[in-house]
Amino acid sequence: MRQLTTVGVGLALLLMVEQQVTAQTLLPLPQDTQEASLNVVPAVSEMKAKKEKIAQTTPTTPATPANPDPAQAEDLLPLTTEKKRVNENAPAPNFLNPSGNPLIFPTAPNEVDINTVQPLSLNQAIELALRNNRDLQVGRLQLEQAQAQLSEQRAALLPSLNAQFNFSRESSLGIAQQNLQQRRRLEALGQRDQFVKANKESTNANGQLGLTYNIYTGGARAARIRLAEQQIQNQRLEVERLAYEIQFQAGDNYYNLQRSDAQVAIAQAAIEDATQSLRDAQLLEQAGLGTRFSVLQAEVDVARANQDLTTAIAQQRVARRTLVDLLSLGQRVEITAADPIEEAGNWPLSLEQSIVLAYKNRAELQQQLAQREIGEQNRRIALSEIRPQVNFTANYQYADNFDDQISVVDGYAFTATARWNFFDGGAAFARARQQERNIDLADTRFARIRSQVRLEVERAYYNSVANQENIRTAALSVESATESLRLARLRFQAGVGTQTDVINSQRDLTDARSRYLQAIVDYNRSLNDLQRAVSNWPTGRLFELK
Repeated sequence: MRQLTTVGVGLALLLMVEQQVTAQTLLPLPQDTQEASLNVVPAVSEMKAKKEKIAQTTPTTPATPANPDPAQAEDLLPLTTEKKRVNENAPAPNFLNPSGNPLIFPTAPNEVDINTVQPLSLNQAIELALRNNRDLQVGRLQLEQAQAQLSEQRAALLPSLNAQFNFSRESSLGIAQQNLQQRRRLEALGQRDQFVKANKESTNANGQLGLTYNIYTGGARAARIRLAEQQIQNQRLEVERLAYEIQFQAGDNYYNLQRSDAQVAIAQAAIEDATQSLRDAQLLEQAGLGTRFSVLQAEVDVARANQDLTTAIAQQRVARRTLVDLLSLGQRVEITAADPIEEAGNWPLSLEQSIVLAYKNRAELQQQLAQREIGEQNRRIALSEIRPQVNFTANYQYADNFDDQISVVDGYAFTATARWNFFDGGAAFARARQQERNIDLADTRFARIRSQVRLEVERAYYNSVANQENIRTAALSVESATESLRLARLRFQAGVGTQTDVINSQRDLTDARSRYLQAIVDYNRSLNDLQRAVSNWPTGRLFELK
């Protein structure tokens, strides 16, 4: 009876003291921490309303549903402030694109500070990645190089034609010697003034026109053209592979940014819970029902929650800059995730269908077939060195001296040359064997990549199934942890529980929230892995929601 009386008096004192010290005992977040959160603030007002509603109820055992609806899990935890969903089909803003000058080099701090913060959807992030990513641009430039090399090899199908023309005006060297001897003789006789300079000059023009054509090259010309075509095909497949890889990285980094945003919000919610526990401990201490030790424990928990928030904010900033780097945006641009954290949809194919589709679509497999053909053409080029070579040349020349009475003199010549290198010590056959081994290597790599593709599809598929199940399990865990914290707090306020129970319940709830969000993000990542493993799949949130 005495214990019940003490509890009743304690509750009355709690109600009286709470009105006086609520404003003083709440511990606000540090100002620099609030500014560093970069507009990612939890729904604190909603949390307070829920807590006030819970505080007015009596402790009851919650009826936990067997299979909660994951769509209702948003009510189980505060994420971020309500995001205004952008139009997923809207194009990305053009002002986010980098400068047209790739050699720009900022030299002042104000040239690299952030002045634009733009929310982006997943589809917009993928669009910017495919448009601006530097690695993909390098691949496209290398494709243009390969196309130019094909044009160079095709030029051998046509004859080469060259022309040369010379024009000169000169005096005879013999006249110069004659003038020198006459001048020396007259000077010796003292008759220098009688010197008469002899002069003979000529103007000449001549030209040449030549034509060269390789009639037969032992198969080397056709092999080089075919080789250039396969190199274009290989580079085109490389651009395709890079595009799929960049698309995958954009989605992966976007989901990582969403997870970091959620971790910031969870850390802030943990601070709110820890602050309320500290307030309860301080009220009980002032009412004479608590101890200083419980207050110190709560203060340590608040400090730990602040440290977790600081770490989460740093990870959030790194995730943002990582995505900006992948998208190759402007120097002064910052982006945020506009899409809320939710399931991207359901994979519409079975495992077997996914594996077969991956075999058909993966550019890496097609690249090995192109490498095999490249090795075959290099083998033919090597063997052409010991096969007959037939060349044809034609020349036409003319010459004219404008100072004589002879007209233009011209002439022509036609030459056909046949060459056959019967024996070169086995060098050509050795080079051919090297290319045959390259063909075998391409075959082996094809088999290895084929097995790797299947493993990637199976891994992503199994992970997507497991993560989808984890979402349902984590939703139950969040609901249970929320109710557990409510009961622990009520027991502590009534004096029949301990501060340790409240702190442990808070940590369990924070961990449950993290696991729930991690399950959603991991599920979306596994779908993104499936997209990459299968390739040639629509980008973004284009799965059929069921």
